[in-house]
Amino acid sequence: MTIALSLDFLQAYAALPREQQKKVREFTEQFQQNPERPGYNYEVIESARDKSLFSVRINQGYRAIVFHPSGSDVHMLAWVDRHDDAYDWAASRSFQVNPLTGALQVLSATALEPVTPKPVAISDNSLFRNIKDKHLLRLGIPEPLLTLVRGIESDGDLERAEGELPQEAYEALFLLASGYSVDDVFREMEKAEEQPKIIDTTDFAAALLQEDSQRRFYVPDDSKEFSEILNAPLDQWRVFLHPKQRKLVSMNANGPVRVLGGAGTGKTVAAMHRAKYLTENVFNAKDDRILFTTFTRNLATDIAENLRKLCSPEVYSRIEVVNLDQWVDNFLRTQGYRHKTVFGEEDNECWHNALQFRPEHLRLPEGFYRTEWEDVVQAQDITSSDQYIKAPRLGRGTRLSREQKKQIWTVFEEYRAQLNEQGRKEFVDLIRDARSLIGAKQLKLPYRSAVIDEAQDFSAEAFRLLRAMIPTRPNDLFIVGDAHQRIYRNRVTLSRCGIDIRGRGKTLKLNYRTTDEIRRLAVNLLDNRPFDDLDGGMDTERGYMSVRVGVPPVVKSFLTFGEEASFLKARIDEIVSSGDSETSICVVGRTHRVLEVYAAYLRDVGIDVYEIKRSAAEQRDKPGVRIATMHRIKGLEFDHIFVVSMNKGTVPLTMAVEAGEDAVARRNAETVERSLVYVALTRSKKTATMTGYGDISPFIS
Repeated sequence: MTIALSLDFLQAYAALPREQQKKVREFTEQFQQNPERPGYNYEVIESARDKSLFSVRINQGYRAIVFHPSGSDVHMLAWVDRHDDAYDWAASRSFQVNPLTGALQVLSATALEPVTPKPVAISDNSLFRNIKDKHLLRLGIPEPLLTLVRGIESDGDLERAEGELPQEAYEALFLLASGYSVDDVFREMEKAEEQPKIIDTTDFAAALLQEDSQRRFYVPDDSKEFSEILNAPLDQWRVFLHPKQRKLVSMNANGPVRVLGGAGTGKTVAAMHRAKYLTENVFNAKDDRILFTTFTRNLATDIAENLRKLCSPEVYSRIEVVNLDQWVDNFLRTQGYRHKTVFGEEDNECWHNALQFRPEHLRLPEGFYRTEWEDVVQAQDITSSDQYIKAPRLGRGTRLSREQKKQIWTVFEEYRAQLNEQGRKEFVDLIRDARSLIGAKQLKLPYRSAVIDEAQDFSAEAFRLLRAMIPTRPNDLFIVGDAHQRIYRNRVTLSRCGIDIRGRGKTLKLNYRTTDEIRRLAVNLLDNRPFDDLDGGMDTERGYMSVRVGVPPVVKSFLTFGEEASFLKARIDEIVSSGDSETSICVVGRTHRVLEVYAAYLRDVGIDVYEIKRSAAEQRDKPGVRIATMHRIKGLEFDHIFVVSMNKGTVPLTMAVEAGEDAVARRNAETVERSLVYVALTRSKKTATMTGYGDISPFIS
């Protein structure tokens, strides 16, 4: 028997009172073991047009709606609610297999009327007047809904029709309305323009295997998985994947894969499922290990928590989730390597001593030497004056002659000598040393594959290490990133790190998290600046769009902090009074110091506050409005985002921008600041608000 769950069922379950959820969990566990047990009474719903829908009693007040076609082994939990509400839901739904795509679709009452045999009239004002019926049908629009689709004359009409349409049908129409050609939509949705085969519309078990069906229906493996899903019903990413994500997850790649995609396109979701898939299906020997690494510790902590929910204990035990710096530190210690680490230039005595050797007549600011060291010398592993003279300096704004380079090299030479004398290393040196140890000792690490998240923030040396850690083989590296979200200065070309992605570069374009209104604001803040594709080419936002629409984001300025803070409190109170919890709200600031002021105010006015910290996963069971820096909120999502203190000097942060030694460096620093705001805004699922007081940020003024 095929026993399935629908997305509608999980959403209905999540809305039940907690005491009723317990009863439903008990019922579903028994149902999964035997959906035809004698105690179940499949009651016919007289008002239902779909005679495959039945009511099953959970307790005196609540009913589950079960989809069980006659003569089929499919039993699906489709809905759960109070008795009368459950019957009303069933009365207005029909489950049908699309005869052209083979997907199982749920149609509402609008689509249940008999299909007219006459051609559908097309209005001159129809948004889709130039699209042929056969193409609409192949894209998943049910034939009974052609009349509805032909009547759509505006984006507003399309938005209002969303609830009547299967998700893939709405997505196709959204792309067409956004200017995609029919051919582009077929390519983007990876559908054939012609019917590939005859579809058996009575084979519901086969329909559940279709990729479009798996957007909204799921077949758990056993009762344990049933229970795990119901324990976190709102974590829908765990079981419902977009077809394009599903193809990435299960692809058989001959080498490294790079996946690009704007915020909200599901890159991290795909990466987590990819790690699970590889562990279960490709590298599944008991000693095989998958490395899942990301740039910061807090993101690694969040991902580990989510993978623990996604995977069985045995599978999870073979996935090592760690940020790369932590891995390097642990690895070197196990090799008996003792080191003292210096970070950047603050409190770095060796660096300050070396600066005393800088040639004063060149009149270069101190900041120039630091960025030159990091972006040219360390990035290219330069160890001699001759190498430095010949090295390319792409992206550097200050031109240097050969003679000037010779003079500047004395600073770097002295710095390296000072480090060696004191037995100290920068972290990029430790990454390089780890790679050297692996090669010199010919170490065989247990990793068969690595999944790399937030790749845009990794250094070139980090990718060289990953290439050394993972032998070249099919399905070896799965790299996801987005330069638009680069919030650190690292920039990399994968091919120069020994990672060849030719023919295996993929892109996700559809944002399923953020509304299109918020997406547009976030993209506009990027100011049409160029962004790379992590391999020497350029990446654009062309085709990047959200399939959800909502309310416009709010951008407000105030004269004083008090006025801004009062507005913030009023909006939080309004959201909570409408039924959303405080935990669905996150207040985001540029720095910790900014957040401390807002957190103190909110506590003073009686609002609980929960700080999302760098080194720990967010605990969703803890009460309170969330507060986080723009760096820390990376990888998280909330219904409501407030970006506060968008003030001149704070965003962009004066210290970060003015540290640049020339116009190019300052522009690059400002681009990072814009990316930080882009990241903060695109964490939102429903509403986004930006506020400031006094002199407002030039980004929004």
